[in-house]
Amino acid sequence: MKIDRIEIGEVAIPLRTPFQTASRTVDAVHNILIRIVTDDGTAGYGEAPPTALITGETKASIREAIMQYIAPSIIGMEIFDLDTIMQRMHASIVNNTSAKAAVDMALYDLYAKKLGQPLYKVLGGAKRKIETAHTLSDKPVDERLRDSLQAVQDGFSILNVAVGRNGVKDVESLLAIRKAVGPDIRIRVEANQSWKPQEAVRFISMLEDKGMQAELVEQPVKAHDLAGLKFVTQHVQTPIVADESVFSVKDALQIIQTQSADLINIKLMKTGGIHEALKICTVAEIYGVDCMIGCMLESKISVSAAAHLAAAKNCITMVDLIGPSFYKIEAYEGGPLFTGGTIKLGDANGIGINAFPKAHFKKLGIVK
Repeated sequence: MKIDRIEIGEVAIPLRTPFQTASRTVDAVHNILIRIVTDDGTAGYGEAPPTALITGETKASIREAIMQYIAPSIIGMEIFDLDTIMQRMHASIVNNTSAKAAVDMALYDLYAKKLGQPLYKVLGGAKRKIETAHTLSDKPVDERLRDSLQAVQDGFSILNVAVGRNGVKDVESLLAIRKAVGPDIRIRVEANQSWKPQEAVRFISMLEDKGMQAELVEQPVKAHDLAGLKFVTQHVQTPIVADESVFSVKDALQIIQTQSADLINIKLMKTGGIHEALKICTVAEIYGVDCMIGCMLESKISVSAAAHLAAAKNCITMVDLIGPSFYKIEAYEGGPLFTGGTIKLGDANGIGINAFPKAHFKKLGIVK
């Protein structure tokens, strides 16, 4: 059961409405998909979105990293020798975490299929259902009020609100959302590195003083500003989440040991896949720190892989895997069932997806 070939393609899926944060606006996803096929014909699937502002990767760089470096390093290897495969993959090229994540999740998909089990069970989990937040784009307040009420009507009890473009007006917008949805809806604030440390403390303190009751604030300052992140964490009562500051287990350990944040946000595109994400989970478990799992603008393949990881690890107590509900079309068959704020894991082997999309997809190449 050896790796025979790696096939690469691209999917283009339009969004229902443009997705806006403090750093970008997106109206469609254009992601790289891969299929790893073993010598007996079994296939595993992976995905990587180009997120240059966060990981530094583009479609072209992801494709090149996989075809020219990663794939040649692992073709012919035995699928059950995952540790050695991962070592070779990570040694084949530095950084390029999204490219590595696509290959990593396809390998785990294959591994679970070979074992005849859903991936979450292979990873040690028993949860069949997890709850996810719904992310609200950084829009004018009237649009966000409409979107928040619609999300609650659609079955979401957690709202993740992107802020950062509008200064004090973001505080007013958040308070308006709280008033509209009521006290029982959990509201998270996604700052996307938008504030300076003192500014973050001022805005968060205003929310606290006005009874906002935000569940958390995610990445209030620049990713590299760990001193600023710690300053914010120490000067507010609202839990602070480190997101873009954490790519590796080394990053997570530094954040935890210096108490620079209260929680860690794991994203497969930052860690380079499940293999390294599991190491972060181990560190979090040792120190008793909870984790969130999130995603970039990913489609159902990689969001499903992340959902399986969330279902497997008790340290992952918060989930923000909303990607598929943003899309105008359902491009895939199989995988977890996304219904409102609930993600239900099924009994299908692996991550549950067994084919590339039939539409909005083009082949890019094969490495044998």
